[in-house]
Order: sequence, then structure tokens, then C-alpha cells
Amino acid sequence: VLHSLRFLVVAVSDPGPGIPQFMEMGFLDGIPFMSYNSKRGRAEPLTQWMKDRAEPGFWDSQTQIMEWNQHLHARSLETLRDQYNQSRGVQTSLRIHGCDLLSDGSIHGSYRRGYNGRDFISFDLESGRFIAANGAAEITRRRWEHDGTVAEGFTNYLKHECPEWLQKFVGYGQKELERK
Repeated sequence: VLHSLRFLVVAVSDPGPGIPQFMEMGFLDGIPFMSYNSKRGRAEPLTQWMKDRAEPGFWDSQTQIMEWNQHLHARSLETLRDQYNQSRGVQTSLRIHGCDLLSDGSIHGSYRRGYNGRDFISFDLESGRFIAANGAAEITRRRWEHDGTVAEGFTNYLKHECPEWLQKFVGYGQKELERK
């Protein structure tokens, strides 16, 4: 792997004091470079090179995207709570997605999601299919595959959008990444 871009997304249904309800972090080659959480309500750079090189308006647009993700994850937690027939307690959703640039120039994309500390669903980019980890996830898999646009959106993101962002971010942090 030459370079990797990963996003870690965590949502909590009923967070305790000091814990955000939603958090998203971006990692470039394992280095945390941007973050958002529901307490601060803003996407922010975590490295000097992102702070210095991001285009005007980048942080505002990322904030809007992450606010939307926060909204989607809150709704998703409600849906998952229903699918698992859970009425109380704290529920968590974890998502890891991103892409790798391989030494032969090819791209490998991945999407995995967990619920309450267990695997829930993943997306196989080669087949364009979702893989359910259990019966409750099977409901989501069928709904997403029946919809038709969900797999298309994941494929577009993992094959096109993610690699474009990866190359852009590598360009921003090239000098620092070479020192790693």
C-alpha cells in the first residue's frame, strides 16, 4: 500500500457526560488529519498541512457533510434499535470506510459497519454486494440491495471520490508523509 485514506465514524444513542453523540475522523496513512464531533459542531484540521493547504470553503463544506452524516447515523441507530428489538440502553454504531492506493496504481476500497461492538454489514466492491453479519443486518442488506442506488453510491464513492480525495490529501501532506 502506497497511501491509505480512512474515515472512522462513531455514533452513540445516549452518550454520557463529555462524550459526543457523533464523531468522525479522517486518517491519511494512519495519521489523523481531520475531525468533527457533535459537541464542537465543526470539521477541523488536525495537522498543520491540512490547515495550511485546504482550499477556501473546504472546512465549511466538510462541516455540512459531517452534519448530514450525524443526522443519518442518528436515524440509523433508531432503525437498528428497532431491528434488534432494543428499547433502552446505549447503542453504538461504528463505520470504517476508505481506500488504498496500491503500488501497481490500482485502488482498493472498503466499507464496514458495526453495531454495539459487533460486525453488522460490509460492502464488497468487486461484486457490488453487501455482506450481512447476522439476521438483523440481513434486513438492511435486502433493503439496500432492493433500493439499487445504495450499492451504486458506495461503488462511486470507493472507486472515484475516495481516490480523488486521497490524491488531493497526499498532495497537501506530501513532505510530511515522506518523512514518516
